[in-house]
Amino acid sequence: MLSVALGTLRTRWVTCVGSFVALSLGVALTAVMGLALASSLEAPARAPERFAAAPIVVKGADTLRVPTPVGVRARKLAHPRAVPAGTVAKLGRLGDVVADRSFTVRARGGPKDLVGHPWSTAAFTPYRIDAGRPPRAADEVVVSGDWAKPGERVRTDRGAVRVVGTVARRDFENAVFYTDARAAQLSPGSFQFVVDADPAAVREAVRGSDGVRVLTGVGRRYADPAPDRDSEALTAMNAMFGTAGGVSAFVSVFVVASTFAFAVAQRRREFGLLRTAGATPVQIRRMVFAEALVVGVLASATGCLIGAFGAPRLVGWVVDGDLAPSWFTIGDHIWPYHLAFWTGLLIALCGAAAASWRAGRTGPAQALREASVDIGTMTRGRRLSGLALLVTAVVTLCLALVTDPGELLHRKTYVSRPMLLITAVALLAPVVVRPLTRLITWLPARLPGAGGMLVRENAAAGVRRTAAIAAPVLVAVALAGSLPGATATLNRARASETRQQTAAAFVITPADGAGFTTATLRKLREVPGVEVSATASSAVYALEDGTSLIESDARAADPGPLAATTRLPISSGRTSDLDDDSIIVNEEWQRHTVGERVRVWLGDGTKRSLRIAAVMATGTGDNGVYVTPRNAPGATVDRIDVALARGADADAAATGLRAAVHTTGGHVFTKDQWLRASYPETANRTTRLGLLLVLGVALLYTVISLANTMVMATSDRVRDLAVLRLAGATTWQVLRLVAAEALTVVTVGTVLGLLVAGLNLAGMWSALALLSVWATVEIPWPTIGTVVGVCTVVTVISAVVPAAFALRRRAVELAGLRE
Repeated sequence: MLSVALGTLRTRWVTCVGSFVALSLGVALTAVMGLALASSLEAPARAPERFAAAPIVVKGADTLRVPTPVGVRARKLAHPRAVPAGTVAKLGRLGDVVADRSFTVRARGGPKDLVGHPWSTAAFTPYRIDAGRPPRAADEVVVSGDWAKPGERVRTDRGAVRVVGTVARRDFENAVFYTDARAAQLSPGSFQFVVDADPAAVREAVRGSDGVRVLTGVGRRYADPAPDRDSEALTAMNAMFGTAGGVSAFVSVFVVASTFAFAVAQRRREFGLLRTAGATPVQIRRMVFAEALVVGVLASATGCLIGAFGAPRLVGWVVDGDLAPSWFTIGDHIWPYHLAFWTGLLIALCGAAAASWRAGRTGPAQALREASVDIGTMTRGRRLSGLALLVTAVVTLCLALVTDPGELLHRKTYVSRPMLLITAVALLAPVVVRPLTRLITWLPARLPGAGGMLVRENAAAGVRRTAAIAAPVLVAVALAGSLPGATATLNRARASETRQQTAAAFVITPADGAGFTTATLRKLREVPGVEVSATASSAVYALEDGTSLIESDARAADPGPLAATTRLPISSGRTSDLDDDSIIVNEEWQRHTVGERVRVWLGDGTKRSLRIAAVMATGTGDNGVYVTPRNAPGATVDRIDVALARGADADAAATGLRAAVHTTGGHVFTKDQWLRASYPETANRTTRLGLLLVLGVALLYTVISLANTMVMATSDRVRDLAVLRLAGATTWQVLRLVAAEALTVVTVGTVLGLLVAGLNLAGMWSALALLSVWATVEIPWPTIGTVVGVCTVVTVISAVVPAAFALRRRAVELAGLRE
């Protein structure tokens, strides 16, 4: 049987090449995503930067640690605590102590991310004067880079200053150095100190100071700006590549299994001849497995080579698109190749398994049948599997809607759910292909001429062929409709929710993420006819089930102005009941009964017991909690909502508000302008590129596989096309018929894909409705239209071109070709 299998591979080379291409590209896709995912698991070791020359850095508490029965749980504090004054005094007796200070600076004509420091800390990087001299007066500064020259006067939000020196720019910051005295005025708080003393003595001095750390050697990097930026970047990349890898793996498995099953199903007459010649069912199955093994090994090895070539190109693209940091590269990992190779081989064998079982049952009389009508396409196993997956999808959806609707809004859920439905619909496709095809071709079949009738009968008779070609279209359309549609629907829901909650006429945001000063808030409150509600971002931590330390985003606000400028989705209690001894929580909290007290840790780690003043509906999950400013120590005002008094002139108020924040660079938006600027997030370039990565690679593979399957199907119909020529049809008539059949099959796949996408989006809409968020379902018609258009062009070309090449020979010769 091995010799027969090898002979079959040589004779049916088009089918073998099609299976080889599908599998090798699927393995390549798996290898590329596996290599990218493996490389995103570990960040490179980064040396200290800003404090590379510092002897010792003493850093205030920046981590909350809570002991639990299962170990210590830790969370980064939203507002790190300063080193206690008593500890600083002890350190001063050991040696020289330099206070480090960092604060934002906005300068006209300067970089947007300027950071101010005291000049005495410049030596710890080290920064060295390139031109000019150090600052000596309160209005003198030294800047990094060449954006300002010594002698220039620069206007900043901290007052006008004169540049007296420059230092070389560093990659991790754009610095402005003031005198130590002036820096202390601009930033009174200091969260870390450089100490020149014996490390053991320093550790002894800080003993008993909760959370204070002594950093030496490589550990000094934790005093650098954003020390966790590498791990945060890796977390984001890991999620992105994990999602893209999951989608790609599903598409690969789906398409490869479908292609191998179709390749085996094409040969039922051949198997009938072998059975007539005396081959047993076991021998038939062994032959099919031998062919799958040969193709699987060669294709999987080729796919690994393609993956090794493609992975660095993918990484280059994500780095250029700012989806990954510049240091990200493909590491020296072996397991992704093993995963891709053995997965590919397993898929090839599994894809041929079910079909080989059917092939083994092919009777000798099958070889004598001339009719090409597919019968028995829905086996009991296929029907039961499809129904089981469909029931599973429906039941899990209903359970989620009943128990936790918010779960359906999570990315992992709305990315994975379409896969379940796609597989179920694909398995059950033979049941609906024939009636759906007749419905689609109902009108063309009634037009004058035999073309419409032939299209209908050919597509309906070749159920296996139609289902195999429609499968990649089903995947492409379902994913293109489900994933962008879910993201757009969720963004629209969040925008609608925010619109309903915002009662303010204006929203003011700071420039470049900085905060508003007390002086700016005073100016804003002096504008006539406005009610100002200043809120600050913070966090609250709570221990649930005694073991899980949960972090909730919090906003600090005064209850009176808050009630005037917002319409919180309060389900019980009142916003006005918020005070320094209470908190407003949402229904996601484990304890959410008005009047009940909850133990929490504030943004700086302070432990408090607060009474629940009100409870908000869960909504889309962005409601967070609300506290008063006293319960958000260290928080800086970063958003100001402004409501107009009755009869106040909106234009005059806007003019006054802009004048009040003019020197700080703040932005004054109307409510509608702010909503448009904030939503939808898919307008963000990075978000678009991330979605393109998740969908684009998988859809590209799907389109290639579609062309591959179409060529396989067309090459198997050469005798059918020749019969049409012998019956009197011209070459152009035959080619038009082939193109029309291709369009019909694409339409079938599109309808099934839209059905899957519609069911998924309907589930999300139901979840939003149960969460009291009313939003319209966003169907990404441009994306779907583009995908359908590409599939149509690829399918028609892949059908017509092979048919045109075949029809160059005489029809009599083609009709007499051996199978």
